[in-house]
Amino acid sequence: MYLALLVIFLQCSGLYTQEGVFTFNTVEIKVQPSVKVKNGAPMSIVCRADISKNTDFQLKHNFTIFKDGKLVFMTVTDREDAKYEISVARSSDTGEYECTVEARGKTKSSNSLHVWVKGMTKPILTAEKEEVLEGEVVKLRCELPEEVPPLHFFFRKIKTNSIPKEKRVFEPYRNFSEVEFSVEEADNILQFDCFGRRFVQLEFEDSEHSNTTLVTVREPFIKPTLNAKPSSNITEGDRIQFECSTVVARMRDIEILLQKNKTILKSVQDEVLKYSTVATLEDSGEYLCKVEQGRASKTTKLNVVVSELFPKPTLAASMSNLDENKELTLSCSISGFRKANFSILRKNSNGDTLLKNSRNLTMRVNVNDTGSYTCKAEVKGIVKESKPVRINVYAPVSKPTLSVVSGLPEVVLGKPLWLICRSAMGTPPIIFTFYKGNEVKKRVTNDTYAMFLDENIRQNDKRGYKCDARNNHSSGMKTSNILNITVIVPIRDASLGSIPYGEVEDGSETAFLCSVKEGSWPIHFKLFRKTDREVLLFEQIENADRVMWHKKAMKKQDTGTYFCVASNRANVDVKSHPITISVILATWKKGVIAAFSLILIVGAVTLALYWFLRKKKKAKGPSLEMSGSALATNLTSEKLTRQPNDGDYYSGSGYIEDNENHVKSADESKAPVQKGTETVYSEIRKANHDSVENRHSRIQGHPDAT
Repeated sequence: MYLALLVIFLQCSGLYTQEGVFTFNTVEIKVQPSVKVKNGAPMSIVCRADISKNTDFQLKHNFTIFKDGKLVFMTVTDREDAKYEISVARSSDTGEYECTVEARGKTKSSNSLHVWVKGMTKPILTAEKEEVLEGEVVKLRCELPEEVPPLHFFFRKIKTNSIPKEKRVFEPYRNFSEVEFSVEEADNILQFDCFGRRFVQLEFEDSEHSNTTLVTVREPFIKPTLNAKPSSNITEGDRIQFECSTVVARMRDIEILLQKNKTILKSVQDEVLKYSTVATLEDSGEYLCKVEQGRASKTTKLNVVVSELFPKPTLAASMSNLDENKELTLSCSISGFRKANFSILRKNSNGDTLLKNSRNLTMRVNVNDTGSYTCKAEVKGIVKESKPVRINVYAPVSKPTLSVVSGLPEVVLGKPLWLICRSAMGTPPIIFTFYKGNEVKKRVTNDTYAMFLDENIRQNDKRGYKCDARNNHSSGMKTSNILNITVIVPIRDASLGSIPYGEVEDGSETAFLCSVKEGSWPIHFKLFRKTDREVLLFEQIENADRVMWHKKAMKKQDTGTYFCVASNRANVDVKSHPITISVILATWKKGVIAAFSLILIVGAVTLALYWFLRKKKKAKGPSLEMSGSALATNLTSEKLTRQPNDGDYYSGSGYIEDNENHVKSADESKAPVQKGTETVYSEIRKANHDSVENRHSRIQGHPDAT
């Protein structure tokens, strides 16, 4: 029975599951009447789900509507659509709308839809005060109560017959804004309004203008009056008095100022200002009276003309340029006017120095009297000053000195020459003139010295230099002494030679010659030998283009490379090409060694022959030895007494032949040695002679050889 019930339950469950199958096809959202709705009109957001079912059965739908990602409406219904109604649409309802439907765990959303509620609510403008004083401020508040920030607020100050003044404020987080407008002079009845602006769909949208608010302005004080007494047209020397006054509502913080050309002449904290002065020509112009209280200010202008009482005086000098110890006369005068108090002054950086209260001044001048002079004239308390007159008093120039800037009167060929001309005395400016020979090279105006550069220096240029100096003194020009310049020719092409050259016998004398092709005297010569290091052998300063040094006895350690260095006052070291000297064994030493070697060879041969004969004698026996000995003695004796051409005694005896042949070979070997020694010495003499000749010919071929 249980098995049957289980089968029935499973069949019913499968049947139920098959009957409840559904799927969402689409979910749509739309706006009624359209996506653009006028502000204040009703609108509806409709969400509809298109669903497919396997059978007709009821299904609960959960509808959710979002605006800009925020939930604004939710409902559960078995209908396949839902409606979110807004009876009065406002600009705050503008945004992106989206609908989501959920049923039995399945969810589907619509596409987003932008809804634009066009038009903004009318802003509300309020003013903190309805009546203000000039100089105060009007505080305004503009509000858009039904709008959502960010918002832009525009405030306008409207005056009759003038362009409205506008202020703009951005409010990112508030739907209201506040500003202040200052109340200026001549503001009477002011009108203010405002409007709002927002940014929608890449467009700006403005609200209508707010209500107009009226603000009445009262004057804190009246416009000031400015008067000049006795008149605004007066003559210099007369006293003029200015009076500026106003009427104020309250005295607190009131101030009156009198100014001319932005210079404040006087100020008071009262209703009346008075200012008087003795009029001068400089007092002509526009005067301004200004009343200030807080931010309020009012001004009045007055133009004053001051007529000239007398013209400026004129200072005349008998001479403007004169020698020291000369007489100078200064005279002060006024054109067409003689009754005045005159004074003559000298102008200084620390103030004027009064010289005389008179219209004329005569004095004997010196150099210290050089400067600017003026005169003053006074009439009725009015003092006027003349234009300054420049007086130059000159002391004569002293004889100038001409010298080389570097010190010594010389210059290296190819280098520039700087000359300086000085005059120890003389009133500047001084005109210096440079000459090379009689040719004018340069003119310079300076105070005490001048410099001249000559870059065209030649080796054989014999022209001297001079300069002259002069100023405005009547004594005229002074000329320096003639300066002769030594032109130093730098060393060129140093060379080194030796006698003998190349190979030098041990113990012999060697001469080294260092010479230069060109260069000014004196010349500093140095001779070096270079092996593993450079060794200074000889140095000497000569007034010549060459120097010779003798090495008395050359030794083996003198073998090496030699070179010389030459320099002069041009301070340039010139190095010669190196030469190589090899010290070899002397000829007589070679002969001694050869003779000694020959003696050793002869001794060795004699000793060997003696040993051979002695051995042979022992082999013949005692008798033969005796007879042979006697015979040998006789033969030897006879040999010594007979002539060499008696050759009969030598035949038949091999010992004698050998001995004779040995002696002959010894004699023959001696003769060539003697001959060879003479030949070697001859060759040495010839070699020395050839070496000297070769050296002489090499030196003669040298450009500097003598």
